[in-house]
Amino acid sequence: MAKPIMIQGTMSNVGKSLIAAGLCRIFKQDGYKVAPFKSQNMALNSYITKENLEMGRAQVVQAKACSIEPMVCMNPILLKPTTDMGSQVIVNGEVMGNMRAMDYFKKKREYIPIIKNAYEKLASQYDIVVIEGAGSPAEINLKADDIVNMGMAKIADAPVLLVGDIDKGGVFAQLIGTVMLLEKQEQDRIQGLIINKFRGDKRILDPGLAMITEKCGKEIFGVVPYMDVDIEEEDSLAESLEQKTVRGRIDVAVIRLPKISNFTDFQALGAEADVSVRYVERTVELQRPDLICIPGTKNTISDLKWFRASGLEAAVKRLAGEGTPVIGICGGYQILGTQIVDACGMEGGGQIQGMGLLPIVTHYEPEKMRRQNAGAVSQLTGLFKSLSGKTVSGYELHMGRTFSVVDEEKNGAVSSAATALLQLADGLDGCCDGNVFGTYLHGLFDEEEFRTALIQILCSRKGITREVLDGFSMETYQEQQFDKLADTLRRNLDMDAVYRIMGL
Repeated sequence: MAKPIMIQGTMSNVGKSLIAAGLCRIFKQDGYKVAPFKSQNMALNSYITKENLEMGRAQVVQAKACSIEPMVCMNPILLKPTTDMGSQVIVNGEVMGNMRAMDYFKKKREYIPIIKNAYEKLASQYDIVVIEGAGSPAEINLKADDIVNMGMAKIADAPVLLVGDIDKGGVFAQLIGTVMLLEKQEQDRIQGLIINKFRGDKRILDPGLAMITEKCGKEIFGVVPYMDVDIEEEDSLAESLEQKTVRGRIDVAVIRLPKISNFTDFQALGAEADVSVRYVERTVELQRPDLICIPGTKNTISDLKWFRASGLEAAVKRLAGEGTPVIGICGGYQILGTQIVDACGMEGGGQIQGMGLLPIVTHYEPEKMRRQNAGAVSQLTGLFKSLSGKTVSGYELHMGRTFSVVDEEKNGAVSSAATALLQLADGLDGCCDGNVFGTYLHGLFDEEEFRTALIQILCSRKGITREVLDGFSMETYQEQQFDKLADTLRRNLDMDAVYRIMGL
């Protein structure tokens, strides 16, 4: 069986996922077969595996750091918030339905065998399993039947490294308080502490580090600096969502919907030297971007109502009418249409008028579409003509089907005013009409050929000549970022101590 190591945090967004990904890469570099694991993840960013099963993207990123294929056993339970009080519950990649928080807490014990089976499957195939916790182990109101922090550490018999975030302040209270609120056997599982996101001269911290060890008896395994690495984020607290300023010659404005999902779709665009991706929540922030993107959402109807009430819908329609390119992905694609019909009550029932920028109608259905897909762009005309024939790949993850307003009964049909955007292995997808297009395909911009051609369109429209005509490989870029992350952790963590507590 594999040797486990578990990363827990003093609260959400302290950098657990990043530390875990960095350790995954270090162990891989050191010659071990390593896999990531998180028993229960709560996130709106998800991924579809080759088996067409759904899992959280954090473990997908960590699997990439290990240079292995993502498997749903790496994240057996995924919670996707639908309201402030409830979530869609996904177990072993399959939707179990929507549950209120209290109902889910009552069922947690039933999921323990599922979690154990998933973990043991990984542990039997790998040398090391890097386990990530969620939130804080000291959330005493949630400790009963815990399956994601100390409860998971007990299942795996894993040593724990506790991470605190100094950037937000109060890291000494975070670390000492968390340890003190745990029971004795839980405290004993914590083998070391990590201070993350430090800026400045580490020597200033030394008196505080000594006091932490004195107060709670735990060794400091390292002080990790604020890291300048571009690794996918999945949390609603992700720093990329706070980006408001234009830093590149090409300005891409992404509408930050309240239930925004899979915003990692835009990482590849933002990684281009000429491109700046920023997230917009108010009309005054929109300005006059070179491209407007409407992303996926876990609740399309409620987010469309917010979009309309905020005034952003009217502002986007005005800019689209003036020729600004607009792209919608998944829920954003549905929003661009003329109407969304929820006859089966998936989002409360009824129907709502869309933006009317694409001649399509979406009908919700109880079954979620989940599949990987690939193909090429259709033969387009007008602004996006040069995208024609460019290869694309990614995955679909949506409720409902979308039809032409001319023929709602024929899946994939398009009106005479528009063209199907993509020709995929499983049929036509999306719609393109003038300077607006939408698609269900996540990961569209990861494809170098497509992304480069799109940026060239935006540059030409703006009268800009790109110094570098070719894009870059997103896969190569991600590998470089993983290596950069691992190098930073090696310099700032006591890896000998990490291996020691693992018995390696």
